[in-house]
Amino acid sequence: MSIMHEPLRIVVVAPDLSISDPEDDHALEQAERSRSLRIGLLESGFNLVASLPADVFLAERLAQLQPDMVIVDADSDARDALEHVVMATRDERRPIVMFTNDSDTTHVKDAVAAGVTAYIVAGLSPERIRPILDVAMARFQHEQALRQELAETRSELDELSAELKDRKTIDRAKGLLMQRQGLTEQAAYEKLRKTAMDKSLKLVEVAQRMLDVADLL
Repeated sequence: MSIMHEPLRIVVVAPDLSISDPEDDHALEQAERSRSLRIGLLESGFNLVASLPADVFLAERLAQLQPDMVIVDADSDARDALEHVVMATRDERRPIVMFTNDSDTTHVKDAVAAGVTAYIVAGLSPERIRPILDVAMARFQHEQALRQELAETRSELDELSAELKDRKTIDRAKGLLMQRQGLTEQAAYEKLRKTAMDKSLKLVEVAQRMLDVADLL
């Protein structure tokens, strides 16, 4: 039996489609592009949950809607929209796909560095939308897995560093006991451990206290 997957929940961030001036060819072109994008998403089986403006309320609305992906439908004069989206997804990362007709690719590197998963120039034909978004989602998931792996590695290194620091502290305390009380290494360790048990402290805490007292004398 095949497993049914829920369609991706998508929010489109785009300017208002209303045209105040019917003679404004740029606005008409932008509105047509936005309509083509929405139609392409629906025809490709995606769940278009909302179309939002790029404003200061975007982060709050995305938190409420919890989309799987954010699409920025922007023209060359709408890079502010991208900045709003990046800020809105900073604390809760989501794949961001930017569709634009802006042929100036000098900003692609900055967009990707800012968190954009895919930057698509003139790619609004309906048959291209699904493969583009599928690849963008796969890339995002791969990057998230790498980030998780890196975070786990850093955590492990921090733990090892802390363990090494504790071990050095205990070794210094053992050396102090061996020097001042003529104990063997094992006897010094046992004394530290017994003191820790009696006082319900960690071994390293007893060792550090002993070294602090020794520094004062």
